[in-house]
Amino acid sequence: MGKLALDDEILLSIEKPERYIGGEVNMVKKDPATIDIRVAMCFPDVYEIGMSHLGIQILYDMFNKRSDTYCERVYSPWLDLDKIMREKNISLFTLETQSPVKLMDFLGITLQYEMCYTNILQVLELSQIPIYAKDRTEEDPIVMGGGPCSYNPEPIADFFDFFYMGEGEVRYNEIFDLYKKVRAEGGTREDYLERIAEIEGVYVPKFYDVEYNEDGTIKSFTPNNPHAKEKITKQLCIDMDTDYYPEKPLVPFCKATQDRVVLEIQRGCIRQCRFCQAGSVYKPVRERSLEYLKDKAYKMLKSTGHEEISLSSLSSSDYSELAGIVNFLIDEFKGKGVNISLPSLRIDSFALDVMSKVQDVRKSSLTFAPEAGSQRMRNVINKGLTEDVILHGASLAFHGGWNRVKLYFMLGLPGEEVEDMEGIADLSEKIAELYYEEIPKEERHGKVSIVASTSFFVPKPFTPFQWASMNTKEQFLSKARIVNTKMKSLLNHKSIRYNWHEADVSVLEGLLARGDRKISKVIYDAYKGGALYDSWSDSFDNNIWEKAIADNNVDMDFYISRERDLDEILPWDFIDIGVTKQFLKKEWERAKQELVTPNCRTKCAGCGAARFGGGVCFEDKN
Repeated sequence: MGKLALDDEILLSIEKPERYIGGEVNMVKKDPATIDIRVAMCFPDVYEIGMSHLGIQILYDMFNKRSDTYCERVYSPWLDLDKIMREKNISLFTLETQSPVKLMDFLGITLQYEMCYTNILQVLELSQIPIYAKDRTEEDPIVMGGGPCSYNPEPIADFFDFFYMGEGEVRYNEIFDLYKKVRAEGGTREDYLERIAEIEGVYVPKFYDVEYNEDGTIKSFTPNNPHAKEKITKQLCIDMDTDYYPEKPLVPFCKATQDRVVLEIQRGCIRQCRFCQAGSVYKPVRERSLEYLKDKAYKMLKSTGHEEISLSSLSSSDYSELAGIVNFLIDEFKGKGVNISLPSLRIDSFALDVMSKVQDVRKSSLTFAPEAGSQRMRNVINKGLTEDVILHGASLAFHGGWNRVKLYFMLGLPGEEVEDMEGIADLSEKIAELYYEEIPKEERHGKVSIVASTSFFVPKPFTPFQWASMNTKEQFLSKARIVNTKMKSLLNHKSIRYNWHEADVSVLEGLLARGDRKISKVIYDAYKGGALYDSWSDSFDNNIWEKAIADNNVDMDFYISRERDLDEILPWDFIDIGVTKQFLKKEWERAKQELVTPNCRTKCAGCGAARFGGGVCFEDKN
């Protein structure tokens, strides 16, 4: 690496200069002069958040395994450096070579949450790349997007040259190979976009036209280029033991959000929670083998020097070899100064036995996610968790020495009533009572501590609730007050703390999650008005967004409050994730009837994901 892009005076004047200098352990070094394709991979948030993201680590390793490609990284500059870069006209740069991002062939941006959208525009503008795709020339990088939010790319479609739907391990080599071929033939940017539009999973927004009805709903969504496909089909890996996985992951210079080795044990989830987008878009469940995981654990711990290893999964307890991998990690690494982190575990006797071996029980807290306060609402959302199961788990935990419990709920769920809201407080009280009823005074480690938190429900694309009405800010806050009032009336209220999420952020997330192309101007105007780092409460300014929404005459009731008609064309209907729309409609009706749908291993519900030819759908057929 040559000279740093920022001089010493700037580095000494900003918070955490190590965010911008590169040179971390396991950073890939190549000579750009010998490279055909240069890629800047961007996580549009601060360094510590981006360095914690497994997806970029996987793609960074995969891309750099190509001898003709150099994948570098870029993150959103924090507010202090953002100001300096604008004042001094410093172009945003990559960490690996400190080169301007505008010199790259590709800028790949991962889309993990809606509230990062203004940061995407910050990255483009500071890179001196035109924000709107239509304004880019042959000299500008190809801007590509992927990740969970790309499953409704329409609110940000105007800012991207193309999106990739699915898991990057499947098609990116083909995408890069074609770039070399088109360039060698003397082809233009337009030629390349036409060619990749034919690749499965690739969506080029400029090749599609949207026509609207008088009421604002979509009348038609049609290709305007013969190379563009009617449907964009999600791409995914089936054999999880043959895809790419980093053996030498990057090690951050400063403490990242997840400063540890991450061992991804499976993708997908067998649960059918009706509010969960990840549960739909990552179907079907595909597991990695025990031997594969053992091998990767050894290599990653050795190559990083990390002192903690974490299992990664949407629901770790559903991994069929969980006991095998957990016992292996405990036997092999616990006595060698390596901590073991086990998120996403259901609280049962096995999990508690394991956690007691890897945690200091007196210092740690246990997390339960009932999601709803009443059994009726848990049936509506298909949580598959009864009050008896929750209380049994809490009882096991208390007898195991724990006295701190975190509870996560949602407010504003479809069909919610006052009793369901108050049920959040009632369940918190029952858990607190259980501690005092079952644990003798002389065996208690102090008072019980219950922290109940509620987020506000946001309907997401490709879930059975994609048609649902969403609450307004006032309705959300009213519901939080109902819960808070009930909490204060409890016998054990001093042992229970109640928190709730910011309502205005949730409402805005709802707009961005289910919006169409007309919302892009709102995002642009909000950004130009000063919106940045909207997922950070200290930076979020709702007044900026309200002005942008008003200036563009956006009807929030249309996007937020109304229940969609089942026959309405939704902005994301051109994407095929494998799970059928008919199945989602059926689940929406079952939710209204408060009917529970079994998980994928108990009984196949016919969601459509079996078409991918692997994973849990075929476990019994092997």
